[in-house]
Amino acid sequence: MSEEKSAVPAWEQRFRAARVSLPDWAEDAPDRALYVSNASGTYEIYAWDRATDTHRRVTDRPNGTTDAELSPDGAWIWWFDDSDGDEFGIWRRRPFEGRPEGSTGPDEEAVPGLDPSYDAGLALGRDGTVVVGRSTDEHGTTLHLRRPGATEPVEIYRHAEYGGVGDLSHDSTLLAIDHTEHGDAMHGAIRVVRLSDGATVAELDEVTGHAEPRGVACMGFAPVDGDTRLLVAQQRTGRWEPMIWDVATGVETALPLRDEQGRELPGDVSAQWRPGARSLLIEHEYEARSELFSYELDGPDGPGSAKGVLTRLDTPRGTVSGATARPDGTVEFLWSSAAEPSAVRSTAGGVVLRAPGAVPPASVPVEDVWVDGPGGRVHALVQRPSGAGPADGPFPTVFEVHGGPTHHDSDSFAAGPAAWLDHGFAVVRVNYRGSTGYGQAWTDALRERVGLIELEDIAAVREWAVASGLADPDRLVLSGGSWGGYLTLLGLGVQPELWSLGVAAVPVADYLTAYDDEMEALKAIDRTLFGGTPEEVPERWTASSPLTYVERVRVPVYISAGVNDPRCPIRQIDNYVERLEQLGKVHEVYRYDAGHGSLVVDERIKQLRLEIDFVGRHLGTGGVGENR
Repeated sequence: MSEEKSAVPAWEQRFRAARVSLPDWAEDAPDRALYVSNASGTYEIYAWDRATDTHRRVTDRPNGTTDAELSPDGAWIWWFDDSDGDEFGIWRRRPFEGRPEGSTGPDEEAVPGLDPSYDAGLALGRDGTVVVGRSTDEHGTTLHLRRPGATEPVEIYRHAEYGGVGDLSHDSTLLAIDHTEHGDAMHGAIRVVRLSDGATVAELDEVTGHAEPRGVACMGFAPVDGDTRLLVAQQRTGRWEPMIWDVATGVETALPLRDEQGRELPGDVSAQWRPGARSLLIEHEYEARSELFSYELDGPDGPGSAKGVLTRLDTPRGTVSGATARPDGTVEFLWSSAAEPSAVRSTAGGVVLRAPGAVPPASVPVEDVWVDGPGGRVHALVQRPSGAGPADGPFPTVFEVHGGPTHHDSDSFAAGPAAWLDHGFAVVRVNYRGSTGYGQAWTDALRERVGLIELEDIAAVREWAVASGLADPDRLVLSGGSWGGYLTLLGLGVQPELWSLGVAAVPVADYLTAYDDEMEALKAIDRTLFGGTPEEVPERWTASSPLTYVERVRVPVYISAGVNDPRCPIRQIDNYVERLEQLGKVHEVYRYDAGHGSLVVDERIKQLRLEIDFVGRHLGTGGVGENR
């Protein structure tokens, strides 16, 4: 390593090191693939010709690009073109081989005739059929079909509630639509329509008329012409599990997923078809870690009997952030742990794809902690500064709260928490009620007492952290982004005595104004969470809004926000900041020209540098130049 590079602190090296997503490959041209990488300093789409091992950057935009798909024949790259991270745009496309020599201007509009919108899914058929999902504040969800040879798309679906494209059948005759027409955006339903005449073929709705709502979601049609089996995620046992639904006959086939010892898999389980549709690739999420299995469908009763064998695939302990089954029988997966950076690996052995340049410095592993909370045992992931043991401490501690809220922290590599560890902080991440991976009851528990029950769980883990000697009670930072930023601001007002500082990125700060300005898909989720609109249940919205408690904030607070953010819009953050100013509360605000976070590496580094400096000045823990 050169002297210049060694002068760059480890935390910054982790951000600057190039990384790659799991490559997506074309169904009928598996040597053609796409992935996202920050190799240029901005997250952009890259094309990979695996036959020649040629890599080429496809997009080059100031604020980055992350959404793209390959046509099944591998001929076209489709990518979503928004404006500066506002998520409102259109699909464009270009040839996989690259734009013709001498061509100038933007890539061609993929489906002319469709105005900009929020993305609600895209399906590309093997015969050239295209279905585009759109979401707008004016029209809700609309789906548009363009058949091969047609010049204009035709609207085939419209509803005010949130929904989107599920999947096209392999022969492009059937379309699965994920929808929430019943009004519960946390528990979806599926409708399957015949594209030749628009007739409904089948419907799977486990919310309407059910005392206990259960969600279902499309995971894809069997990749075989004429096969009407649809792989579905369902919650009938109180957690996510796959089943096979033949939409033509109505037959539902449960999958008895038990390991080699005959034990049922705990936690959430998802699946995808392997090529040929004779087996499934199973991904199992449990207690912040994941593993992969193969499930053979051809049992003793013949193909499709689902009386097969569940076989564990060899993956290290940690988190699989995505997996794909290749036509040659291998499985490729993106893996990392809290201590080890990510790479695309293969079950055949070794690393398939790693970003160019230096591998980012390692960090420290996580410890699992279980704490009794008011709603049950709460799982937390704890990291101590490098070299510190259980007897060391107490440390200044950052409670890094995850977003979502239907998400969870995992044993995976993250540059942000690693930076705090480098600066001598302990890091605690809490999978509060509302998190995924611990069953439906845990996820659904946050409804109607939005934000408040999450804070109860975080407070229980805080109490453990102080009592155990891990955390210094006078140097406790509550921090998070998105929903985590929301919980940070809410926590500073609801639990003012528990925290020393707050650091909130792209937060909800004034919930009622946020509802007015946010994208329609999030409005639907919020109506479900609160059990109604702000006009229908104003007391619930007020009780869960950080602005309600701003007068009780008594510690310094740092806020960063993207001015183009459609999820946590800037106006409601400005309202909160204005009240801080009126009340004379200590605070700092940083606004940047992007959406719900930045895809530019330098901007991400700048934001974390500002956060570390803010915390260092107010806690006396040192600035960015005083890290290990």
